[in-house]
Amino acid sequence: MKSVFVTVMGLVLAVWMSAGRWFFGIGGSLTWWYVPAIGLTYAVLLLWVGHRMAVTEQRGRRTGRAVWVALILSWVCAVGFGFTVPDNVGGELDSIISHASGSQFSAEMSIALCNPLGILAFSLAFVALGFAIANGREPRPEEDELLDAAEAAAELRMVEHPLMHPVRPATPAEPAPPTTP
Repeated sequence: MKSVFVTVMGLVLAVWMSAGRWFFGIGGSLTWWYVPAIGLTYAVLLLWVGHRMAVTEQRGRRTGRAVWVALILSWVCAVGFGFTVPDNVGGELDSIISHASGSQFSAEMSIALCNPLGILAFSLAFVALGFAIANGREPRPEEDELLDAAEAAAELRMVEHPLMHPVRPATPAEPAPPTTP
């Protein structure tokens, strides 16, 4: 059930990041670039995170706290990105924040903030994906467990060197010739 929530949040935030300005009446021509480049990519990334969380649940494991922390931070950055990303409205770049304040300074500041927020949103989503993959993996056996299993199966023996010849039977040695001083 949690994986469905993550998937829905990913889709909602992908729409917000790529076309959220249209809800405030300031949509423009840059939306056609944002939808495939930002919205679709973020949606696919969070669909993948949701899938890995479902795999973790199917294997009877618990999704770790690190996944949730990274996801929530990514969502906060995605919301901030949606507020600050500019669009081309009437030949000028305008964002939701700059439209609300009406000053040119806030337009420049929102443009300056949107890039780091977008980078953090995607980076934290990738971090959440990495943690989700790690949570769903089968645990590796430790080296001692592998050695115990091999010993129990009598497979633990030294491998012969490929150039080693079998030992010849000992033959009576001839006496050494006398040495003269």
